[in-house]
Amino acid sequence: MEALLKVENISKEFGATKALSDVSMTVYPGEVRGLIGENGSGKSTLSNIIAGIHKMSDGKMMFLGAEYRPESVLDSRKKGISLLAQETGTIAGMTVYENMFLGEETAGGKSRFVNARRLKKATKEILAENGLAHIQPEDNVERYSFEDRKMIEVARAVWHDPQILIIDETTTALSHHGRQKIYEIIRQMKKNQKSVIFISHDLDEIMNVCDSVTVLRDGNYIDTLPHDRMNKDTIRSLMIGREFDGRYYRPDWVCTHGEQVVLKAEHIVYRNILKDVSLELHEGEILGIGGLTDSGMHELCKILFGAIRPDKGRVTYMDNTEITSPQTAMKKRIAYIPKDRDTESLFIFADIKDNIVASSYDQIKKQGFIFPKSEHELAEKTAASLQVKMRDVRQYVGELSGGNKQKVAICKWLANESQLFLMDCPTRGIDVGVKANIYLLMQELKKQGKAIIMVSEEMTELIGMSDRILILKDGECSGEFLRQDHPSEQEVIQKML
Repeated sequence: MEALLKVENISKEFGATKALSDVSMTVYPGEVRGLIGENGSGKSTLSNIIAGIHKMSDGKMMFLGAEYRPESVLDSRKKGISLLAQETGTIAGMTVYENMFLGEETAGGKSRFVNARRLKKATKEILAENGLAHIQPEDNVERYSFEDRKMIEVARAVWHDPQILIIDETTTALSHHGRQKIYEIIRQMKKNQKSVIFISHDLDEIMNVCDSVTVLRDGNYIDTLPHDRMNKDTIRSLMIGREFDGRYYRPDWVCTHGEQVVLKAEHIVYRNILKDVSLELHEGEILGIGGLTDSGMHELCKILFGAIRPDKGRVTYMDNTEITSPQTAMKKRIAYIPKDRDTESLFIFADIKDNIVASSYDQIKKQGFIFPKSEHELAEKTAASLQVKMRDVRQYVGELSGGNKQKVAICKWLANESQLFLMDCPTRGIDVGVKANIYLLMQELKKQGKAIIMVSEEMTELIGMSDRILILKDGECSGEFLRQDHPSEQEVIQKML
């Protein structure tokens, strides 16, 4: 069979950093090719080169039998390759229809002038075809949830009818319904002899979805496995270059924590999303909160940090201080690590140092002054504690892989010496090695008597790490599980549905 896409000896440097070194890959019509590796292995760099975001430093690409050198994302789309980005690919401050037709406002029209009415009508039709009729084309895209914004990107990509669709960690942001929509699109593309490059850290998903998988490590091509050679142990060992037993959850099965209640939420009501939700968090406790994406758990996490105000109810710290704003929460050493790290957690266009010290100026100021040396030392020390893979602390956060971005997001609060951590999907879109580091950190924080609320959509993570699990369904608490009761995934899921 003639190849649809050939990537030949691709290399890419960012300054002194070599992100890719002599990587080759061939994708055939009707194939779903998995692309996997640890954070920083070069997966997103390779996909961004194919999609026209980055230019290769060396190498060659062939697409549909001709040399392929995309000048931009728009150029790659026109040629037949679309990308669903790992993080948010919509632009804040713009409407849904402006995002849908960004750079193509006059495409298909009879005039060189922008016809807003035509674009709104076309957007409405595209959204309806993709099960998104509840989204209004003229609304600001920021009005919608992270998942809705990802599904707008999906609708935009499918509308271009690509020959190759690159899916870069998109499913980690989606609910069950959203994931099924992605899988349906993949099946349809296979049926039409079109191809998918599928990037994920979920090995079960890779093996269920992909026909083959290419493994990268430290910017180098390692191997390509056909489906009959794909298994978790083989893929993990190829990814990290050593055997990995996967035992990174807590080894104990006892619910342990102190008696002191450090955070309390009482009768929280928020719009039609949360309905009379109450909880208590104890010192040294890991409290897991699970549910479907629209259960209200993500909004509850924001309310606990003071980022949004409930319509009724209150959140109080252990000294009876009411948490009404992020500023109040930070004064009480409460940390918040949101699900959407690029827009809510990090300053993408700032360097690592500025991101890490952003919440720690009170600690490092001397006689009212903040000295660059103090900033640099704090950033280097904290980044080293989580082994952030970087050139140095002056590197821009936007240049880092997803897992290293997440490490920086956590470092910001470790530098602050936070005592209570609100973690919303802390391991979303990161590899098994970084997950293991975060789970070890959580266990260390617990030993120090620090309290953690972990919102998660992964059943194994909730069961493997939590002292106690609260399940939300339709904005209400529908169940509670204790660690020593060894809850099964089936028991937990039953309370969600």
